[in-house]
Amino acid sequence: MNRSPLAIISLLLFTSVVLFAQQTPPAAEPAAPAAAPTPSYTPKYRTDPARSDSEFEALAYMRVVMRAEVGFNKHYGHYANSLPQLVHSGTFTQRMVNPDRGDYTVGYRAKKDNYILILTPKALNAEHRSFYADADGKIHADESKAADPGSPVIETHHW
Repeated sequence: MNRSPLAIISLLLFTSVVLFAQQTPPAAEPAAPAAAPTPSYTPKYRTDPARSDSEFEALAYMRVVMRAEVGFNKHYGHYANSLPQLVHSGTFTQRMVNPDRGDYTVGYRAKKDNYILILTPKALNAEHRSFYADADGKIHADESKAADPGSPVIETHHW
């Protein structure tokens, strides 16, 4: 049985293809797209109690209102009856009267000797806690319900 060189080369090629096909691993299933990483909040200063940019803005708003109340009380002998009365007290501006603060809604009540400032998130979660403050200078936060005087204190101010 004499084979031609062309037949031998064809046989070798065929054998190589068959062996290669047996050694090639099956094609992998396409990978699911990776979930986008959750952006983490970077504190703006060393003792920043915020957990997100939205919380940072809400807390900054509360500090402005609280400072304006201190000045208003010193000047008039009582706290403002409404947020519009605080305009031009400290750095409180007309634009800040609007209770819609992005991810938060402002609630405000006042008596002669005290005020209550509440910021309620539109979606309550670990990065959007509710906040409560009054004339004692403490800011309270809660991630499971509306914040109140019994909620944990995250900041105290002595103006």
